[in-house]
Amino acid sequence: MRPAAALIALISSLLCAQNVLMNQGVAAFKSGNYQQAVELFREAVALHPNDVNPHLYLGTAYMSQWIPGAVSPENEANARSAETEFKRVLELDANNTTSLASLASLAYNSASAAPPGEKIRKFDESRDWYKRLAAVDPTNKQAPYAMGVIAWAKWYPALMTKRAELRMKPEDPGPLPNPARQELKAQYSSILDEGIANLDRALQLDPNYSDAMAYMNLLIRERADLRDSKEEYTRDVAVADEWVQKALAAKKEQAQSGIAPPSPPPSRGGGGGSATPTRIRVGGNVLAANLIKNVQPFYPPLARQANIEGVVRFTVIIGKDGSVLNVQLVSGHPLLVAAAVEAVKQWAYQPTLLNGNPVEVITQVDVSFSLSN
Repeated sequence: MRPAAALIALISSLLCAQNVLMNQGVAAFKSGNYQQAVELFREAVALHPNDVNPHLYLGTAYMSQWIPGAVSPENEANARSAETEFKRVLELDANNTTSLASLASLAYNSASAAPPGEKIRKFDESRDWYKRLAAVDPTNKQAPYAMGVIAWAKWYPALMTKRAELRMKPEDPGPLPNPARQELKAQYSSILDEGIANLDRALQLDPNYSDAMAYMNLLIRERADLRDSKEEYTRDVAVADEWVQKALAAKKEQAQSGIAPPSPPPSRGGGGGSATPTRIRVGGNVLAANLIKNVQPFYPPLARQANIEGVVRFTVIIGKDGSVLNVQLVSGHPLLVAAAVEAVKQWAYQPTLLNGNPVEVITQVDVSFSLSN
């Protein structure tokens, strides 16, 4: 065989081997066997280290095993490995929107369990990734929306801390007295303005973006505490009230038009291709009959104040003993998510048996928040 023909045959063989590994990795990923998927995608990366897709899939497999807030060397290694792979993708394709969005999400979710100083750093890191995503894809509404949420997440704890120092309840009218008002204004005015501008951009892209409307209400309502007069404070509150009504109208329109929530991502965990699976997928309505401990969530005061209601949807993994092992958010308003998570973590089910043996279960659960109740 001539050298050129031999080289072509070798390249063809390597590409074929990579395709096989990628297909096997995707199958393992879809079945929830993320560790097996990691090994297969790593082999695919080794065959073609400059191919974007193996790095992208490998980063996604690592990220799917990462549980935000869980403290263990293995969990932290999964986060670091995911970050490494997504950054490698950007070295090969600087405008890869999936990697940009994944890195932004990693940083944002890392902030949830971080101490105050590290929390702000992670929020800023997430914001910077979302800025890059917005620059690469100006039609992406989630990027400016997320930056608006981050602005609120940085500002709101500071406002509540200052109100507590002043012995003001969250529902007490403002504005704040000086010098507290001037201190917060100097530190957070630009953050609030940037957050409102980003939410406005998201609403330009989607005029019926109800979640963006809800956060617009929060930022404007809370910014009123920094106004210099009662009249300015009252005007901001009135504008915020208008955004509440717009958000409720948009949610009602979405419900009436039958807009479906986003499809749940592949669930975390082991399992995979053994003859007798140790984990099975069961429909939420079916498994609801086995629920023996149903802790109801408290209604977050801020969500109630902003007239926010709706359904928070999760993909959960239930252990062989019926306890909830893992809760993964699918959809829901951010102000409702934390309360819903705390409730679902306390749920308990009758063990699910397969061929007489207890198995882990992947299912979907909905937690509803209604102001009428």
